[in-house]
Amino acid sequence: MNPVAFEVFGLEIRWYGIFIAFAMLLGSVVFLKNTKKAGYVEDDIYDIILAAFPAAIVGARAYYVAFNWSYYTGNFMKMINIRGGGMAIHGGLIGGFLAAYLVCRHKKLDFLDLVDRAAPLIPLGQAIGRWGNYANGEAHGGPTDLPWAIMVDGQMVHPTFLYESIWNLCLFVFLSWYGAKKRFKGELILLYMGIYSLGRFFIEGLRTDSLMLGPLRMAQFISLIFIGVAFVLWIMMNKKSKSK
Repeated sequence: MNPVAFEVFGLEIRWYGIFIAFAMLLGSVVFLKNTKKAGYVEDDIYDIILAAFPAAIVGARAYYVAFNWSYYTGNFMKMINIRGGGMAIHGGLIGGFLAAYLVCRHKKLDFLDLVDRAAPLIPLGQAIGRWGNYANGEAHGGPTDLPWAIMVDGQMVHPTFLYESIWNLCLFVFLSWYGAKKRFKGELILLYMGIYSLGRFFIEGLRTDSLMLGPLRMAQFISLIFIGVAFVLWIMMNKKSKSK
């Protein structure tokens, strides 16, 4: 697939950016609609979105560059050029959550309630955004002869971007359904962290272009941390909710 969708006055508009922009726009529209129904002030939600999305992009890129420092060092323009790919979702989550928390704290908004309302939309956005990886010919796995393999550089490989997209779509459906049944504030975002990370751990094992940390892929290492943190916090918060 050609990574360039079209050109405007000589400027290449890439599918990668289109998919990410569409995911962010869709998530923002739905989040605004849901929070407005819940009684939140629209301007407050705009403030969260305008802080969280840029922070997520910066975090995703900074994370990727940090673990590819030998490639990017000494070339600032290369560091900030995200048009060709090179975004790490774990860095994006950290940056986005931190910015949202700071805005909520400043405005005295219920952070846990708001991130629960956003939780189903995060995997939906990821499911869409992964198709940008397909356009760039990245985030794929090793050789395979499975019928759904894709061709990359003359070789049939695992479409790991597709595996993760499907996993995220299923997670979106589950969290949307479970939202009405949640037992405490923060449960949905913890379920997202744990379930997404579980799938990411195994899918990452198939990839050939992962950031590495010793013998483990970096995303696998971070996924294990996310799973552990989500599990411990879920037990603590569930126990606390039952004692009320």
